[in-house]
Amino acid sequence: MPTISMFYGILVLMYFRDIARHHLPHIHVRYQGVEAAMSIEDGSILDGQLPPKQLKMVQAWIEIHKEELYVDWELAVNGEKPFRIAPLQ
Repeated sequence: MPTISMFYGILVLMYFRDIARHHLPHIHVRYQGVEAAMSIEDGSILDGQLPPKQLKMVQAWIEIHKEELYVDWELAVNGEKPFRIAPLQ
């Protein structure tokens, strides 16, 4: 499960071949012991939870990097290592 970005204590990960559970392009986000799976399309939480402030930051980051996230998704579901994506600044 490669970490594709990290900012403000938030880790953004993308698992290899991860299509069985959520069935759509998504990322996994970890922050201080909590984790959420989030849709790349609209930034909604598919599973888990995040504090409201961190949720908004990740949703903004998703919107900025949506095209890169879809490229990484294709790589990851095919078992290839996704690229790192710039953090939120």
